[in-house]
Amino acid sequence: MPAFLASVSSREGMVNAVLAGLLLAAPLIAFTLDEPFYISLATRVAILALAGVGLNLALGYGGMVSFGHAAFFGLGGYVAGIAAFHAFDGSDFIVWPLTLGGTDQLLIIWPLTVLVVAVVAFAIGVISLRTSGVYFIMITLAFAQMIYYLAISIPTYGGEDGLAIYLRNQLPLGDSNDPLTFFFVCYGMLLLALFVSSRLVASPFGVALQCARMNEVRLATMGIAPFPVKLTAFVISGVITGIAGALFADLNGFVGPSMLSWHRSGEIMIFVILGGVGRLFGPLAGAALFILLESLIGGMTDRWQLFLGAILLGVVLFARGGLIGLLAGRARHD
Repeated sequence: MPAFLASVSSREGMVNAVLAGLLLAAPLIAFTLDEPFYISLATRVAILALAGVGLNLALGYGGMVSFGHAAFFGLGGYVAGIAAFHAFDGSDFIVWPLTLGGTDQLLIIWPLTVLVVAVVAFAIGVISLRTSGVYFIMITLAFAQMIYYLAISIPTYGGEDGLAIYLRNQLPLGDSNDPLTFFFVCYGMLLLALFVSSRLVASPFGVALQCARMNEVRLATMGIAPFPVKLTAFVISGVITGIAGALFADLNGFVGPSMLSWHRSGEIMIFVILGGVGRLFGPLAGAALFILLESLIGGMTDRWQLFLGAILLGVVLFARGGLIGLLAGRARHD
């Protein structure tokens, strides 16, 4: 078993391994049964869990209740969509300060997504992290809404109607148009993000981040400035969520302002809370439950959110460790 699967305790490590195994097994079984819809469903779980891993780093370990992570999710989607748009019509993607033609290569789009999202997350973090509590929540929300309305105001890339992606972005050694191959890409990115998150949390940086969450003054008296630590975590958190957005746009073949809306920020936060705030595999458990409720109960009634709300209420009131906490025991920092 990889070490990061068992980074908290042997019991939680076993739960983590089972979750990872189930997510891997589901599309393989669907492929055997020739059910591509369920492969896409598993891919969606992996992508949304990846977005949740990003938020969990800021929220669960850093105590930063960001309601603007949809900005990073949507920006990642627009980078992928705009790059594919220009690749399709043969025009230039960037003309200044250097010229870059449109591309459908994920190995170019991912670093470009990291760069764009990191710059935006840094700018947002520098301003918003000077506040705390409800002020931090509202500032991150305000920035996300600013980017949302910016996307609506650019007709070249669809405006309110969004932008269709006619070319799924590619990898050099694999056909990403194949549903199972694309699942493996998303699953691999999820495992990579989980590994990075686990190593960060276990490092001296992670200890400083969690100390900043609990008591910034005490951290400062130890000679470590809380602001740079929290800003670094916020940027890394945004980048992980941005990569998820790029993959989500490719999965759907479409990117639109809805990826930037505050509703999306709320959904990502729900994944983290349902699975367990500050639990490594909490976002995966939360995203899986969310998608299952949406697919199974949503097929029977349009009011499936009522059941989601009831479960979320129960988790908040009676299971602060979320689904992972119920299965593996009380969270370390509840």
